[in-house]
Amino acid sequence: MGQLRPGPHPLWNILLLLWTLLNCTLGGSAQGPGEWTLWGYWSPCSSSCGRGVSVRSRRCIRFPREELCWGNTHEYRLCQLLDCSPGAVLFRDLQCALYNGHPVLGPQKTYQWVPFYGAPNQCDLNCLAVGHAFYHSFGRVLDGTPCSPGSQGLCVAGRCLSAGCDGLMGSDAREDHCGRCGGANDSCLFVQRVFRDTGAFAGYWNVTLIPEGARHIRASHRSRNHLALMVSDGSYVLNGNWEVSPPGTYEAAGTHVVYTRSTEPEEMLQAAGPTSQDLVLQVLLQEPNPGIEFEFWLPRERYGPFQKQTQALDWSLRQPQPREVAPQPPETPTAPAAIPPWTLIPSPDPCPPCPDTRGRAHRLFHYCSSNFVFQARVLGCLYQAQETRYEVRVQLVYKNHSPLRALEYVWAPGRCPCPPLALHQEYLLAVQRLVSNDGTQDRLLLPHAGYARPWSPAEDSRARLVARHCPV
Repeated sequence: MGQLRPGPHPLWNILLLLWTLLNCTLGGSAQGPGEWTLWGYWSPCSSSCGRGVSVRSRRCIRFPREELCWGNTHEYRLCQLLDCSPGAVLFRDLQCALYNGHPVLGPQKTYQWVPFYGAPNQCDLNCLAVGHAFYHSFGRVLDGTPCSPGSQGLCVAGRCLSAGCDGLMGSDAREDHCGRCGGANDSCLFVQRVFRDTGAFAGYWNVTLIPEGARHIRASHRSRNHLALMVSDGSYVLNGNWEVSPPGTYEAAGTHVVYTRSTEPEEMLQAAGPTSQDLVLQVLLQEPNPGIEFEFWLPRERYGPFQKQTQALDWSLRQPQPREVAPQPPETPTAPAAIPPWTLIPSPDPCPPCPDTRGRAHRLFHYCSSNFVFQARVLGCLYQAQETRYEVRVQLVYKNHSPLRALEYVWAPGRCPCPPLALHQEYLLAVQRLVSNDGTQDRLLLPHAGYARPWSPAEDSRARLVARHCPV
């Protein structure tokens, strides 16, 4: 068997340590930078309300002749507290007021001091003597003092710094278009398109669906048309119900929408996002559409559902209605034949007179309670069982919870609808949207004794007037 060798003598360890220390202290060149200790705890916020800074520090441990540690000994971060009360004294004002009544420029003379913002270094405590034409600099302001009124920057160690997205003062970290701090735009996709559809009639047309989670939204065009924005429940944020909204900032889907309009004409809306629910961008057409440019950034995981949803909707919020072809009667019938399920032959039974639906109250009730109000020309009329179906061409939209197509079907109960619509005539219609429980049918319904008036300039004026009196 082999013998165990004894371990190194403790004296060798001592000699090796002494040799290492002598080489570090007496050697010709530095051996590199020292090492930092761990960061200490964050200090309390410099302010008791509003914005301020907190600080933490660390120490550099190094041997003689070693280089200093690389980096900073102090680190500052933004702290955001509750807003200061309206009557609170501003932080810089408080620092200047500390010198009130104290001799500063001589043993006998005292002054009252207020902040002075016209000096070169905005992070010096420059205070103006009240009632006099001079100011005095009392050195640096305390850390966390705003650089100037309304500024986002805060003074830190005599420098005006802003916080990065990581909350650290002076940091260069910025959010990418996906909302990730310091990201590289690799977790989202950029959607950029031009909507060039001209539309078959004046009114509201879908431009695009803006899904939940969208960021950096922008839409613009150059025409007399107007962009409209609608939330998922069908209510408008701006330019809805044939009313043009003033330029300004609007709240929608958890973000601020900035709407601008100039006289060129040019119109634009922008929103930083992210949106908390789906939005629908529409255009209120008044003239041919020269093109609407829109763009937004969307998380990668939402892009696929967005594509499927827009393809399924075909840029329309309502399900497409089937279009049946009416069977043509034979040219020379030799004998009475069975009437097919769909026929152009009107009911042979006499229809009872319709109730009187004239009056402002009737117009107000149906206009305000209907989902759609539009001018249309009747192209066809078909009967099936106890229903009547009109095919109409939409010409002007007054009110809609979702966009209409150029050709629509309007259904009325019974074979004697009230009021009846004559072929090739134009009407002002107020209709309801009726969706079956299983979602297989989506119809426009003209109720019995509903609102269907022959269109005229006078009726147009009455409709626009009554729209102002609908409850919000």
